[in-house]
Amino acid sequence: MKKWMIASDLHGSAVTCRMLLEAFEKENAQRILFLGDLLYHGPRNDLPQGYDPKEVIGLLNSVKDRLFCVRGNCDTEVDQMVLSFPILADYALLPLEDRTLFATHGHRFSEENLPPLKKGDILLHGHTHVPICKEQNGIIILNPGSVTIPKGGSSRSYMTFADGLFTWKTLEGEVYREFAL
Repeated sequence: MKKWMIASDLHGSAVTCRMLLEAFEKENAQRILFLGDLLYHGPRNDLPQGYDPKEVIGLLNSVKDRLFCVRGNCDTEVDQMVLSFPILADYALLPLEDRTLFATHGHRFSEENLPPLKKGDILLHGHTHVPICKEQNGIIILNPGSVTIPKGGSSRSYMTFADGLFTWKTLEGEVYREFAL
């Protein structure tokens, strides 16, 4: 696996989507792994700055061959009809040498409801809009936070993963946390 960008909770902001795609190019990452909630802001969130799901559709479809996505609680079959890449899987299992990375949105599987993983495996999720890096029952739990609607005093953020290192960055590219496998 080369360098990946990991992001969650875009919630239909074209402003944020453009910034994220600019950061993606600067990072020189091969793929973006989106952890759900791409187009809709959800009933519990205010409309984000630059809310324009139709523009986000075009922006994301333009890089469809470089996206892997899992379904968020705000993602629907209607969204899939306008997106040119799959978004409706509840989770993805990615092998990392002797570990498994379980990527999901976080509304079904999270630290409150762990998936069936072994010690040393990784649960990667979004949903809370709060960055996380912790271990629970031997499972590593990581969350990139939200690129659009950060919560808990966090900044708009994403993660990168390369050479066994997870790096949390603000949307402007400032590193604020690292975790090495």
